[in-house]
Amino acid sequence: MRTLAITENVTVDGAVEMLTDWFDPQAAGAPDMSDVLEESHRQDSRSDALLVGRRTFEDFRGYWPQQTDDTTGVTDYLNCVQKYVVSTSLTDPAWQNSTVLRGDPVAEVTALKERAGGKDIVLTGSISLAHTLIAAGLVDEYRFFVYPVVQGGGRRLFPEGYGIPQLRLLESRAFRGGITLQRYAPA
Repeated sequence: MRTLAITENVTVDGAVEMLTDWFDPQAAGAPDMSDVLEESHRQDSRSDALLVGRRTFEDFRGYWPQQTDDTTGVTDYLNCVQKYVVSTSLTDPAWQNSTVLRGDPVAEVTALKERAGGKDIVLTGSISLAHTLIAAGLVDEYRFFVYPVVQGGGRRLFPEGYGIPQLRLLESRAFRGGITLQRYAPA
């Protein structure tokens, strides 16, 4: 069975939702993130499917394909990777290599995980979809890029009241600029 990994940029206080500009690597004065980008590309090379909810998909689709001078490689990756968007309202994804999953998200993602021969499936953003898949026990790995910022609010990755008694640390790594990577799997 394929691995479903949730990869999120998160603040020290656990916010995934960006209420401020703490995650804007293209901003003037942003810290050197070349080592974070290198790790991101390493993870991308181990996946062949991007899983997102409709809102995240529409945000990505409205931004990334229009980037003609992107030297990070993110645009190329997103244009080429097979994208699966969970939505009951989206009819035409209007982005190459995109498939709309219209059924029950748990059943659709379970079927996607069971397809033979694939690499990792990565979910990013998509907080509501993440909550559904976490509650269903479908997540095999959590990958957090932790930014040295306390936002003081915003939605969290784990639903209110949901607990995981024990996670197993797979990796902890520090990058320039104070960002860390924390990788966990259910114990």
